[in-house]
Amino acid sequence: MGEGGLPETGTPRPITTHPPAIIILGAAVRPDGTPSRALRERVQAARAWGERQSPPAHYLPTGGIGRHGPAESEVMARLLQDAGIPATRITQDPTATDTLDSVLACIRLLRAMNHAGEVRIATHRYHLPRALTLFRLAGVKARPVPPPAGPAATGKQRRWFWRLREVPALPYDAALILWERVRRRL
Repeated sequence: MGEGGLPETGTPRPITTHPPAIIILGAAVRPDGTPSRALRERVQAARAWGERQSPPAHYLPTGGIGRHGPAESEVMARLLQDAGIPATRITQDPTATDTLDSVLACIRLLRAMNHAGEVRIATHRYHLPRALTLFRLAGVKARPVPPPAGPAATGKQRRWFWRLREVPALPYDAALILWERVRRRL
């Protein structure tokens, strides 16, 4: 950076009037309806990045009802509101049952909102390659928010389970996204 916060070229940084949209991908809800550690960490990572932006981010928590209710998106929206984020900056997708569903549902939401700003994804490090690939294959130039510092699961076996789960999921979901594009549904 040069003097006065200007890039070395001397041109001012672009100022956007469009808030970024942060898609927060779901994770488990506990039997008592409280967020799992992974869900809480994803929301915290999204909020930490989103509230430093000017204008502050719009949040799209996504995830339906898993093994336990309420919907993951509802639990995330509550966490955001408890942290002081106004409901007007939160749009929920309570329908998605997996990453692919979340991508498709959030693309529909972004279009319905006429979103013109950048799109960021909040999830754990092991999940980012698949999530970003799916959004990009669907034509959305998504980028990550800095992921939570720790692993999504505790214990070496659990961590490897989640990492290895991504190996077949990435090409499978990528093929489905491409099929949606061929069918002109995206």
